[in-house]
Amino acid sequence: MIDSLIVAFDRALHTLTNAVTAARPTPAVGVPEAELTTDDKRHAAGLMRVNHTGEVCAQALYSAQAFTARDPAVRARYAEAARDEEDHLAWTHERLDELGAHTSLFNPLWYAGSFAIGLAAGIGGDRWNLGFVVETERQVEEHLTAHLDRLPAEDARSRAIVAQMRDDEARHGAMAYQAGGMPLPLPVRGAMRAAADVMRALAYRV
Repeated sequence: MIDSLIVAFDRALHTLTNAVTAARPTPAVGVPEAELTTDDKRHAAGLMRVNHTGEVCAQALYSAQAFTARDPAVRARYAEAARDEEDHLAWTHERLDELGAHTSLFNPLWYAGSFAIGLAAGIGGDRWNLGFVVETERQVEEHLTAHLDRLPAEDARSRAIVAQMRDDEARHGAMAYQAGGMPLPLPVRGAMRAAADVMRALAYRV
């Protein structure tokens, strides 16, 4: 228990101080930077800030769900997925730097809330815990697809990052489903979507 708490605290500290290093090179390697208008640059930065905040939430969720997982094999799956999410966190932070933009000022709040949600999901047992991952990744995949439509067509660097993130999220969702994730009740899915909508609206601006 103490070791798990230390790991959870260390992950929170690294996430919120942007001290995460990607294991994989950014998908934007070799993609030239486009000349964006001021409005396009601001819009791209807002979308990438949302994506960065989403990865902050993912770190909190996976940390809490690993903490409550009963089955060591399930815990290992969370650790594997969290490693990919660290790549996403580093990639989106790097892209925000390139766009001259900041991360969301509310990230500590998003992290704390997501950790609490992850703990609540884990209390129901591993199958419900995995079901929460399935639904989370389904909604994330959906919103990343929408971002590919909304990003400026010229911003190939951001688009390359988002496309790879979407592929990874789909793989995480499939992993959780194959591991026995149970479908969540409709009200829970709706509440998850509503909370994500609030996060996206605020993170886009602040």
